[in-house]
Amino acid sequence: MDFETAFKILDAAIVAQTKRHLKDIEVTILRSSWQGKKYDEIAQTHGYTTEYLQHDVGPKLWQMLSAAFGEKVSKKNFQAALERQRLSWTASPKRFEAILQPQKLMSSSQLTMEKTTSNNSVIEGNREALLSTDANEQPQLNTEAEFPVGQVPLTSSFYVERPPIEDRCFQEILQPGALIRIKASRQMGKTSLMARILDEARKHGCQTVSISFHLADKAVFTSLDTFLRWFCESVGRKLKQLHQLDDYWSIYGSKDKTTAYFEECLLEEIDSPLVISLDGVDRIFPHRDIAEDFFNLLRAWYEYAKYGDRSSELWKKLRLVLVHSKEVYIPLNINQSPFNVGLSIELQEFNQEQVQILVARHQGLNWTDAQIEKLMDMVGGHPYLVRLALYHVQHQDITLEQLLQTAPTEAGIYSDHLRGHLCNLDDHPNLVAAFSQVVKSLVPIELDSESAFKLHSMGLVVYCNDNKVMPRCNLYRQYFQHRLS
Repeated sequence: MDFETAFKILDAAIVAQTKRHLKDIEVTILRSSWQGKKYDEIAQTHGYTTEYLQHDVGPKLWQMLSAAFGEKVSKKNFQAALERQRLSWTASPKRFEAILQPQKLMSSSQLTMEKTTSNNSVIEGNREALLSTDANEQPQLNTEAEFPVGQVPLTSSFYVERPPIEDRCFQEILQPGALIRIKASRQMGKTSLMARILDEARKHGCQTVSISFHLADKAVFTSLDTFLRWFCESVGRKLKQLHQLDDYWSIYGSKDKTTAYFEECLLEEIDSPLVISLDGVDRIFPHRDIAEDFFNLLRAWYEYAKYGDRSSELWKKLRLVLVHSKEVYIPLNINQSPFNVGLSIELQEFNQEQVQILVARHQGLNWTDAQIEKLMDMVGGHPYLVRLALYHVQHQDITLEQLLQTAPTEAGIYSDHLRGHLCNLDDHPNLVAAFSQVVKSLVPIELDSESAFKLHSMGLVVYCNDNKVMPRCNLYRQYFQHRLS
């Protein structure tokens, strides 16, 4: 039995036992243990501490598998335990085939288990739980690959974790007065992570509000007062607390009345913590006067929670999640900026193991490591580019070979994505010249700091260790070599 087959059985076991899929960090432990690696080797390779894997994640994983298999499962014996489970199902091929369906959750009306002897009742009961769970108790996970545009739904099986990011964010958002900053270029998964942070907060009794500055009209940015009024209305409307806003808006200065409204009409009126996510924060950057005052205000609120006075208890209820795709290029006083406090998260591309997990969740895609490497040679681990490829290949719109051949052309599946980058570059002739140098060079090159900074913010280049830059992926190199020539 290879690991991919084992992974499908193990993942189904965890689904039946916990109503969730294996986390990526758990897959890392299982795959590495399958290869005979020790905890310290796993920790060193994947950037964790040995103590975290050996005394926290590992024991919980083996405990869950023990409950699912009806026998003691450990790092040393899990392959043998898995083989015993497989052999016990040999007499029922249809059942074994059913569990190998990628991420297929089955209802009791679809599959039943026969009882064997009374001596095997515990194992049989756990096996039945593994293969047949009451439909009303199952998570409604969508196992049909949705077209990869926008946020990955909470009910989707195709969100891949990037440990330890999710766990760190989930722990941080429960802290009084928390502030989390998520930064990455477009289509890297920022909004999907944000949604899962809000979902985790709701599970712990928090109220949540999501605000997207992408939805704000241009008129909203005409003055600070107009902007803050829109901001208060957006939050107050979702919390059903708009009735007193007009009273506050007539007597104070813009920042003072915003603070008073939040403190007296929102935070004093709710018993639970309030988590507010602000998506598209970089849309505020070009409006420098508004940006400076608004970001100073957010920093002040963050500090209020730490003052230790009576109002601090109110401001501890407020937790903020800031999401932006561009670097913060406006100068802010170090003591008045929210971008140098709290938890900073910069999303990176998927590594090969995470791409393998994503491939395994696409039913019918039994790719080899060589096929995965071919795709990653073209698009790297860019989440959107990888998912778009898997979607089209799974739906038999195109073969992997055809996809790779046409990828950097106008006939390929990435044409809209590439043209979007091209249009952005066309607005900045100096960046066109700089990026043209990058794609023509076979080795990383050094650009002036401003060009490198902006191209990196756009997601077109990555930094190397010596501050030189290179194209993010071969797709960009090949397409723009032609288009910018």
